[in-house]
Amino acid sequence: MALNLATFKTRTLTAAIFVIVMLTGLLWNQWSFFVLFSVIHFGCWSEYQRLMEQMDKEYAGITIFHKYGVRIAGWCLMLYFTDGALSIGGLSLHVIGLWMGLLFVFVLPFAEILLVRELSWKNIGYSALGLLYISLSWGLLTNIRFLFFESPFPPVGKVLVMLIIGSIWINDTMAYIVGSIIGKTPLSVISPKKTWEGTIGGIILAIVVIGVIGYFVSEYPDGGSFNWGFPVNCMIIAAISSVAGTFGDLLESKLKRLAGIKDSGNIMPGHGGFLDRFDSLLLASSCVWLFVMLFLK
Repeated sequence: MALNLATFKTRTLTAAIFVIVMLTGLLWNQWSFFVLFSVIHFGCWSEYQRLMEQMDKEYAGITIFHKYGVRIAGWCLMLYFTDGALSIGGLSLHVIGLWMGLLFVFVLPFAEILLVRELSWKNIGYSALGLLYISLSWGLLTNIRFLFFESPFPPVGKVLVMLIIGSIWINDTMAYIVGSIIGKTPLSVISPKKTWEGTIGGIILAIVVIGVIGYFVSEYPDGGSFNWGFPVNCMIIAAISSVAGTFGDLLESKLKRLAGIKDSGNIMPGHGGFLDRFDSLLLASSCVWLFVMLFLK
């Protein structure tokens, strides 16, 4: 197939802008991280609700209050999981998220009854799944980022997030390369281009690369909190991120297939939407958070 130069330029420019924005948000400071993933949170919600509308036309009839109220209620989870690291005017975002979240829990059902006269449990179920799939996942990633903000070595949370994202990126890249070279066995009918050979190869290479990086990071002068099991824990995080990320990719592919669409959105020309870019990270964040809470905190 001949190279479409215009498409290639668009994809390259979009990818470059994406990398710059992501690195700025991830590495600048705690506020830049929170703002970045707040934007991603609302972007994912917009696309998720569009998917649900395509899957079930009844969901397209939800009230404006339901549509936007559930997004804000989900964002309250992110506020809550800042774990006291961020505050405005002396008031912790953790506390704001707690009280706003409780308010929405009580207000949303009553508002739904008043506006539509009856509750559609099916529509409520779709929105509840969105809270688990999107809001809880970003809330837990936020918690990882701020979990060790008072530690003697401040970048711990930042490095954990970078380990997750780096593992997913390495896994995706290596899975594509290995699959292109030796891939023969389809992984799933949901995503026919993925192969078992590519998937396994990507996971193994991600574990190895992250393990090597973890070895050198563990030698950081005055490592402080970094001495909790590097590079073994780095390799475990890479394994969890890679496996969970693969399932996250398949889950989003299944949702798109049910909705009958190719891309979840077009925020990134040539690369799709928010869910297309962050499907792997959504599921990986929750799984790594559980590991961190059980074994590293």
